[in-house]
Amino acid sequence: MKRMANWFAALVFCATAASALAQGFPSKPVKVIVPFAAGGVGDITARVVAQKMGESMGQQVLVENKPGAGGILASDTVAKADPDGHTILFMTNGNAVSAALFKSLPYDTIKDFAPVGIAGSFDILLVVNADSPYKSVADLLAWARANPGKLSMGTINIGSTQNLAAELFRSMANIEAQIIPFKSSADVVGAMRRGDVQVSFEFLGAVKGQFQAGVARPLAVGAEKRFDGLPGVPTASESGLPGYLVNSWNGFAAPAKTPRAIVERLNREINAALNAPDIKKRLQDLSVEARPGTTDAMAAVLAADIAKWKSVIEKAKIEKQ
Repeated sequence: MKRMANWFAALVFCATAASALAQGFPSKPVKVIVPFAAGGVGDITARVVAQKMGESMGQQVLVENKPGAGGILASDTVAKADPDGHTILFMTNGNAVSAALFKSLPYDTIKDFAPVGIAGSFDILLVVNADSPYKSVADLLAWARANPGKLSMGTINIGSTQNLAAELFRSMANIEAQIIPFKSSADVVGAMRRGDVQVSFEFLGAVKGQFQAGVARPLAVGAEKRFDGLPGVPTASESGLPGYLVNSWNGFAAPAKTPRAIVERLNREINAALNAPDIKKRLQDLSVEARPGTTDAMAAVLAADIAKWKSVIEKAKIEKQ
């Protein structure tokens, strides 16, 4: 009985301490660890949202860039940080891909983080040269099926979301096609313009300038609905491949043992920032769709993406790293 009383007292003490910590949060600047170098779409997204959060919270929300090892370095830093809400991760779809692709990681992508909320999402685009004869995904698939093994698809490096998007396309369409990986998005676009590949898989931010210059055009978007910034571009489902969905996203996550009240506070602040008209517009200019939502919704997306990419990697026989 005495042991139970001591256990209950300890439980009450821990709950009281967590509540006090939450009430005083934030007591110092909040650091957002970003797994990219400064200047890219992900980095700018983090900074735009962080600045708005800081204005509301009355504390600075600072971005610290920690690129390296495909996001593993930044993720490991946050997984091992004090769980007080003052160090959080700018988590991305890359975390789901890493969990599916690597044999082991220095952290558990599910158990060592508390998802706070998704910030934005951007869907994959199927892109062709401006003078391509293919006007739809249906056209592309018809040619690929009539010419087995001759369709060439360009992506960035093996294991990237773009590369796995092409693998998923090939699998769902049940076609024989070559997937050719390149070092960078610029290399993919160059190969497409030269005719070395007939279609490329990229995110809008990397190819928007090509559309504006009239040298490339989007064939379809791998999303549930059309992107507001490209209303004339059909989804892959509308255009010949039902159910083809490839979405990349970014959001925020805290160390796993962060008190729930702090996680919920961060979620409210992020959602308030994302619902602000100026932030929505800024993100749309970056080709990112603001996605305010719950902590549970982000956790569900993370788990579903890990399972999805594991399946794609296994079917494609991509060697785990």
